[in-house]
Amino acid sequence: MSDSVFIGIDVSSQTLEVASSDQAKTWQLANDASGIAQLVSQISALAPALVVLEATGGYEFEAACALQAAGLAVAVVNPRTARDFARAMGALAKTDALDARMLASFARVLHQHPQRERFVKPLADGELQQLQALVLRRRQLVQMLTAERQRLRLAHVAARPSIERFIEFLKQELGDSDAQVACHVQRHHAELAQVLTSVPGIGSASVAVLLAELPELGKLDRRRIAALVGVAPLNRDSGKMRAQRSIWGGRADVRRTLYMATLVAVRFNPVLKACYERLLAAGKRKKVALVACMRKLLTMLNAIAKHSCAWNPTLHNA
Repeated sequence: MSDSVFIGIDVSSQTLEVASSDQAKTWQLANDASGIAQLVSQISALAPALVVLEATGGYEFEAACALQAAGLAVAVVNPRTARDFARAMGALAKTDALDARMLASFARVLHQHPQRERFVKPLADGELQQLQALVLRRRQLVQMLTAERQRLRLAHVAARPSIERFIEFLKQELGDSDAQVACHVQRHHAELAQVLTSVPGIGSASVAVLLAELPELGKLDRRRIAALVGVAPLNRDSGKMRAQRSIWGGRADVRRTLYMATLVAVRFNPVLKACYERLLAAGKRKKVALVACMRKLLTMLNAIAKHSCAWNPTLHNA
């Protein structure tokens, strides 16, 4: 471990500040095609055990993909997590160079973490990147459509025609986006999508999000996949205090999709409906029961993806 090299990269829209655990000084490269090519060449020569980048609104995406394509282990971490680590290490000042060095130190600690797969995401190939882009665009269209509908409710009569025209345009774009996503899923993930949609409550839009945002589905055990998504209850105990368990962190987009799917499943999926009603009868609050059903639904989907078998209520009841 003492001989291993760890790299931290502080990302901005224009530059990449790079720090290596075996070098005292940092160096800077442009965050463009030529700069990323130099980055890959320089870091590959160092053969690091782990490269850590801070998520910066998508500016880190090209560099992370290029490094992963070169066969390097790459972790893209939440900025809040990185900042909390820096504060824990006593680093209160903040510059690009300091942040890069702190990320390199964080990489060393993260490399020893027993569940580091939660941070080191699998390489997104060209097909997966395309699906992620299509799913993201669909999500943006839904958000814009929701915002315009809210504006229409409060708009003056003089502004309504413009808003209504824009809503019709967004509906058409959303329909085209749905068709593109469905075509891509059918072309590249037809078998997996078919078994996942066999679960009552899971539709094509939910499957697209799961395929794009949760490529680990079917590859991890139920506890790790639940922690990855953020539906695993976390302990909050100290001394004699036993606080209420709650969920926290994880992949918000996947969790949001699971929540909406669970709202449907507790009405029409016999297994989850029985589970939900049993929890309510035991005195659980509705939201607590829903989160428990979310985790159960995720466990089912994980097992189905792992074994490529369609929905069987007898197995899931057991």
